[in-house]
Amino acid sequence: MSEPRTGWPKGRIQWLLGTVVILAGGVLFGLIWGQLWIGLVLAFAISIGWLIAYESWRGRHVGLEDPDDNGAQL
Repeated sequence: MSEPRTGWPKGRIQWLLGTVVILAGGVLFGLIWGQLWIGLVLAFAISIGWLIAYESWRGRHVGLEDPDDNGAQL
């Protein structure tokens, strides 16, 4: 049998910490420029990129070699 899942995947603490830092940076940027909403929108967009990059870096299939995958094909 496999071990029971706790509901909180490994490695999420680092992603969550990075997201909080990015959002705080966005708030700070917005306050400096006098436009809090712009800072929050930028921080949200960057945090989405951070999520994609972090999950890609963690990768569950690192080194997976698929000879039939040559990129996007029509």
